[in-house]
Amino acid sequence: MRYLYLVLALFSSCKESEKNKISCLVSEWEGKEILFPAHSIFTIQGKDTVDFSFADVDYKVVTYIDSVGCTSCKLQLPRWKQFMHEVDSTMNDSIPFVFYFHPKDMKELRYITCRDVFIYPVCFDEKDDFNTLNHFPSEMTFQTFLLDKKNKVVAIGNPVHNPKVKEFYLQVLTRGKNTKAKVKRPVTAVAMSTESIDFGSFPQAEKQERKFMLTNTGKNLLVIYDVITSCGCTKVEFSKEGIRPGENTELTVIYEAEKAEHFSKTITVYCNTNNSPLRLKITGNAK
Repeated sequence: MRYLYLVLALFSSCKESEKNKISCLVSEWEGKEILFPAHSIFTIQGKDTVDFSFADVDYKVVTYIDSVGCTSCKLQLPRWKQFMHEVDSTMNDSIPFVFYFHPKDMKELRYITCRDVFIYPVCFDEKDDFNTLNHFPSEMTFQTFLLDKKNKVVAIGNPVHNPKVKEFYLQVLTRGKNTKAKVKRPVTAVAMSTESIDFGSFPQAEKQERKFMLTNTGKNLLVIYDVITSCGCTKVEFSKEGIRPGENTELTVIYEAEKAEHFSKTITVYCNTNNSPLRLKITGNAK
């Protein structure tokens, strides 16, 4: 139950109905054993087969990506690389990261892993055997697990899509010794210059840039912890310097369309305010 309360605290901004749903889901999966297919082939970028073993380790991080929706949006491979590096630099022991991807388009998946220079073992699970064994939740947020030595669920949640979940994973892995995750800053207030940006129509090959602003309207220093985009084709440039009361900071949204389409994406800003995370919607039509 202690773990359940901690997870619910990570999603404190959710509505009560969503909290109840999360509560039931976490109760179902906490302590549950994850089963692995008898014969899983792991490769580097879908080409070179590797001997990848994750047995007899105290902890492992396991993530499953289904074939529904935007593959690039779900993968977020650069953020996974960043998190894996952070775990490696924090831990004395190596923590295996186990990736099972159920591709709707094998060619696209190989392209994304090559584009993002993702040189870690991945199982391209074409028959979806991993999900068939376990029947994972349909929500992407709850398709990543921290497992113990017996493959039982210690924590659930995606650390690359939610920095609070990432901090929680690090706390569990370091047995509470991750001092970086313990830093608490006094909250302040913030005003966004806009809650949506419309890029309009533009040629698909043209990189698009727009800006929006955050103003510190409170009494304490405003700190942006992280900015997460719902798609790999969207990037945000921002300063990590603290913003004094009364001052503002500019964030630059960069959109590079992977294909011609009408799009609707979300940018999530995590900062030290009561209404964090902040959300910005971006729309447009790449032709």
